Amino acid sequence: MARYTLVYGLRLVPEGSVTNATDATLTLKDGTTSGLTLHTLDGTIPQLRRSLDRSLDAFFDILPGADEDDLETFGD
Repeated sequence: MARYTLVYGLRLVPEGSVTNATDATLTLKDGTTSGLTLHTLDGTIPQLRRSLDRSLDAFFDILPGADEDDLETFGD
């Protein structure tokens, strides 16, 4: 089974207070850099939980490289 490092950040602020969110940059071990897109979700805590869950599901659904063993073991 492939192993990865998931880089993820969260911060909860009052709705309407964010005026800008820029991409973050990761520096990899070999010295190259990679962009990290930031996403925003608005809503109540229950709405945010559902939205985040759907967003994570969508991310892993489109992630290339999941082999059949991973999908059988961890897929829905």
